Amino acid sequence: MADSLRVAIAAGGTAGHINPALALAEELAARGHQVEFFGQPKKLESTLVPQAGFPFNPIDVTGFDRSRPWTLVSALWRMRAAQKTIGRHFGSERPDVAVGFGAYIELPLINWCHAQGIPCVIHEQNSVPGLANKTSAAKVKTVCVSLPVAIDAFRGKVGPDTQIVVTGNPVRQSVIRADRAQGRRDLGIPEDATMLLVFGGSLGARHLNQGVAALKSKLLSRRDLYVIHSTGKGEYDSVVQELALTQEESARWRVMPYIDRMGEALAAADLVLSRAGASSVAEIAALAVPSVLVPYPFATADHQTTNARYLVDAGAAVLLPDEKIDTPEFEDDLLGLVDDPARRQAMRDAARGLAQDKAALALADQVESAAALKA
Repeated sequence: MADSLRVAIAAGGTAGHINPALALAEELAARGHQVEFFGQPKKLESTLVPQAGFPFNPIDVTGFDRSRPWTLVSALWRMRAAQKTIGRHFGSERPDVAVGFGAYIELPLINWCHAQGIPCVIHEQNSVPGLANKTSAAKVKTVCVSLPVAIDAFRGKVGPDTQIVVTGNPVRQSVIRADRAQGRRDLGIPEDATMLLVFGGSLGARHLNQGVAALKSKLLSRRDLYVIHSTGKGEYDSVVQELALTQEESARWRVMPYIDRMGEALAAADLVLSRAGASSVAEIAALAVPSVLVPYPFATADHQTTNARYLVDAGAAVLLPDEKIDTPEFEDDLLGLVDDPARRQAMRDAARGLAQDKAALALADQVESAAALKA
């Protein structure tokens, strides 16, 4: 599309919503389009969006708590107020297209733009769509999903002319362009060593940490194996105590509460052990890292298992239920891959075939196409 578009994006609440939106914004900006964001002033988006260099417009919305029906009144009042704020902001300079990434923050933008005849697009990161996207689906030109399995959840909720398109889950360029050699230098990993990257995320890290710690002696018996272990902030002290690493062992097993530069860590890794949140699966796939995925068992509608299936069915990952962590199967699966570089390479090749690193391009194409349908 030759003309520069004005694109309005609403994303917020968690990094799982915000980072895919920023990945899209980076791609749209690279194509010469103008991008601005709407989000809540005290949420994570108010920090991440300006840091990425995009204009940020604060609006205030709240969700409806079904266990407290009276919150519906305040939620609707704030929604209408936010829509008026958006209208005043745009004035006569209206956007060409609006994009929502789930969470309640998208509703006032999608509602206002739909009422003005401005085409809208939504993107669903998870295999199980959230309420906001299901609510918005009837008002948009295109529903973009990360995984094919999410398509059925939108059937019957979209308009007669709405397209449902699989784009993948966009990953930021800072992750995609991460360099293996640089990542290894930063982490102190020799180039010829095998690196296992372990991270549990914010949910359910404890059981995963315990399972890995129980394999300490067997993992460290592999003399060329290095472990980078991100415990989660709340688990760091207990994991350090449980591992009780000697100074010599600490040279090959590095424990940290979180990883600032996940792109470099993934690029450096030969194998990943993690939960199966949407963002984790997308980043693992984009960098084509072989993985053992242990879905968080209490995720809504078990959506992490469905997320993991995306890689498992492609031959790029091994799926292990959380209940298996304390069984020999966990040890066999993890150590089997640590000891089998040929199998890991086959998994890496399979992940590359998914073209997850092209998701931002695919979504940007859909945004441009929707803008062309403007009345």
